[in-house]
Parts: sequence; C-alpha cells; structure tokens
Amino acid sequence: MILSKNKKAFHDYFIEEKLEAGIELVGTEVKSVKAGKISIKESFVRIIRNEIFIMNMHITPYEFGNINNVPESRVRKLLLSRREINKWEAKIKEQGYTIVPLSVYTKQRLVKVEIALAKGKKLHDKRETLKRKDIDRNLKKIQKDFLR
Repeated sequence: MILSKNKKAFHDYFIEEKLEAGIELVGTEVKSVKAGKISIKESFVRIIRNEIFIMNMHITPYEFGNINNVPESRVRKLLLSRREINKWEAKIKEQGYTIVPLSVYTKQRLVKVEIALAKGKKLHDKRETLKRKDIDRNLKKIQKDFLR
C-alpha cells in the first residue's frame, strides 16, 4: 500500500533507474508512517561515508506516543547493499546524477522507500513534458468520444 508519493520528482527529473530500499525507523515512527502521516515532497537522498541517508522526510509524531518521540525531520538511514551504494555513488560523482525518493509504501509488514537515480530537467524539457501530457490527454478524449 502506497503511503506517500513524490509527484514533483517526475516533473523535475528524468528517472533513469529505480531501487527499493528499506528505511531505518525508530520508536513510534512506524505507527505514524502506517497511519499515513508522512511527506517526502522536499526530501532528498545523500551518500555519506558509504552509507545512504534520506534528509527532510517529514514524519508527524505519533499522537498517542510519549516523551520518547523523535524529531519530525531527522536524518534517516536507508538500507541498501554496499554494492548498490557504490554503483550509484560512482554514477553521481561522474555524470551529474542525483538520487530522489519517489514513494514510501508498505511491503508485507515492512516500510520501504522507492528511490531513483535521476538527472535534472531543464526548463524547456519541463515545458515539452507538459505539452506531451496535454496532447496525450486530448487524444484520449477524442478517442473516447469517437468510440461512443
């Protein structure tokens, strides 16, 4: 079940490659995430000393929690294999890529994050994408009316 999506990522970046990563949550964060109190709109991913972290991911504190609730926007570690981290780190360093979170979802009982290796779009690329979406929408509407 998808808990949060980053729709802005598809508008701002060309998505090259996707990966599923576990996320290290503590305390009542899991209950809050499963209740849907999560936002990844302004979040981003960094590789620091061969470990991968997600920054600015906002998880609202669990309302029935206690004084041990953790800060809302703390840095959280993502769980990936060393080989995958090293591969993506090499691409980021040499080719101007970045890593963006696309969605947070549950898989069985675990909370997972889908991250993507992405390249930034220029303004004219964004305009072109919007034009294509508009044209596709119009074609589908015409096709739907024609089939009636």
